[in-house]
Amino acid sequence: MPVESVYPRLEPLLPQVRKPIQYVGGELNSVIRDWDAAEVRWALMYPDAYEVGLPNQGIQILYEVLNECDGVLAERTYSVWPDLEALMRERGIPQFTVDGHRPVAAFDVLGVSFATELCYTNLLSALDLAGIPLSAADRDERHPLVLAGGHAAFNPEPVAEFVDGAVLGDGEQAVLTITALIKEWKRAGQPGGRDGLLLRLATEAGVYVPRFYDVDYLPDGRIRRVAPNRSGVPFTVPKHTVMDLDEWPYPRKPLVPVAESVHERFSVEIFRGCTRGCRFCQAGMITRPVRERSVTTVGDMVERGLAESGFSEVGLLSLSSADHSEINEIVTGLADRYEGSATGLSLPSTRVDAFNVTLANELSRNGKRSGLTFAPEGGSERIRKVINKMVTEDDLIRTVSTAYANGWRQVKLYFMCGLPTETDEDVLQIGDMAVKVIAEGRRVSGQGDIRCTVSIGGFVPKPHTPFQWASQLGADETDARLAKLRDALRNEKQYAKAIGFRYHDGKPGIIEGLLSRGDRRVGRIIEQVWRDGGRFDGWSEHFSYDRWIAAADKALADEPVDLAWYTTREREYAEVLPWDHLDSGLDREWLWEDWQDALEEDGAIEVEDCRWTPCFDCGVCPQMGTEIQIGPTGKKLLPLAVL
Repeated sequence: MPVESVYPRLEPLLPQVRKPIQYVGGELNSVIRDWDAAEVRWALMYPDAYEVGLPNQGIQILYEVLNECDGVLAERTYSVWPDLEALMRERGIPQFTVDGHRPVAAFDVLGVSFATELCYTNLLSALDLAGIPLSAADRDERHPLVLAGGHAAFNPEPVAEFVDGAVLGDGEQAVLTITALIKEWKRAGQPGGRDGLLLRLATEAGVYVPRFYDVDYLPDGRIRRVAPNRSGVPFTVPKHTVMDLDEWPYPRKPLVPVAESVHERFSVEIFRGCTRGCRFCQAGMITRPVRERSVTTVGDMVERGLAESGFSEVGLLSLSSADHSEINEIVTGLADRYEGSATGLSLPSTRVDAFNVTLANELSRNGKRSGLTFAPEGGSERIRKVINKMVTEDDLIRTVSTAYANGWRQVKLYFMCGLPTETDEDVLQIGDMAVKVIAEGRRVSGQGDIRCTVSIGGFVPKPHTPFQWASQLGADETDARLAKLRDALRNEKQYAKAIGFRYHDGKPGIIEGLLSRGDRRVGRIIEQVWRDGGRFDGWSEHFSYDRWIAAADKALADEPVDLAWYTTREREYAEVLPWDHLDSGLDREWLWEDWQDALEEDGAIEVEDCRWTPCFDCGVCPQMGTEIQIGPTGKKLLPLAVL
């Protein structure tokens, strides 16, 4: 059947909404392929506003990988703001893609990338606008498969009712495998219908299909067990891992936004994974093992990406970019290559103890100094040992001294509040650290315009981390602790004006905690919040704590659990966690032992980075039949040839 663009009906509405340009499409390097020539059609969604979703690396990579395949088509869709949503409902306009403005319901697959759990209500809005039943059980062959990915997909149980499947881990190879199976299923006449396809995805493509697993509960609300209800479906579902990043040098042609976005730069992921072992960090745990891109591949990607996009800044991305074994060669090589040009370099993620003078000088060689952000995470030495963030106060002072001495005037420090075993004193030491940073900056620079911004977020325990068993600090307790720190900073007469203080109150963190460690019963809360008007919960102006509280009370009224049960309760080792059947590669025993090391009465036991030490038996490498992949390669970047 022909699929027509909804743009003729959409265009007259655009003058009535906020930032209409975000719905127009036509970005540089966007692709519109022939609908009728495609056998498999993907709609890729980032469930947030265009300005947040367009720069997302995951969506851009999959968009390009899929559109390079013969007989495959991929387009993008983002969440529409409530003003346009209301008009679309009034005029009967469905959720659409920004490339061809085609109805999302016409595609074979709706692939949704969840970077954060607070986007869940946006998925329901998109499904409802598209005319796709909210419940996966109500869909048939006429509806797209709804597949979830991204970091939040490592516990998809809160949205299990709404998604047909979840893909854990790296998506580059996974989407091609899924596409090939869909193509075969179509050519064979759709044997077994929708369930037949899902069974093939579950058994042959490593896709987690929630409907193929039953969850039994104990009388006290805990999970008794999660078990397959179909023959051939695995008891545990492993993650997907791309082992050679040099074989996947994407994005080659980055999308250039037509509207303002949160990141306007060409970003290259220089390595994936992290073995620093920060106990709170889900991203570092679930992306193991470390896999580095070679110096030459990074250089080739930067050269092509800049040529294809026209961006003037290059972001070298990873969980801790300065930890690349050849970071000095990469940064020096790129600085040599683009010296005298308008191209700037940045390391958006830099550990305090990995930053050095060479990096400081090379990053600013072209005269551009983007702000530096460091993340000590904990205010006191004691709490940093608890979280295994092996950064001392001396490390921090030495690092900021280097930055201020080399011309930087502003440093941002990121901390968390509510970490396990934390006290008021641990948090108040954040203020002491900020004062010392300002004092050192003034000393080494001889200037009085030195600034330090302290940014604090609430700690949220995450699945597949040693802290997955931890209790979460309540919203009121978080706010009270941060109020004490705020007052202490204000009372620093000599330094108060030089210290910026930004923090989030504890309420959004509690809801994120509910969604992060929730089970399938939490889906009722999400749906109730959405029906009560919940949208864009990651945006403070749209978030309503009262709406979530009311929805939780209503949805869990007949259950032996409540909001506190999901958030501020510490778990025991024997408890079956909602995600225990989803395998991130990490050994559960190792995670528990690391949790116990954090709680050691005589002082938390720190764990070194296993890249440079003997193996600590986290389980990833032997289970996946791989090993950590790092340099040095001995290769160097040469300046670009003069044409």
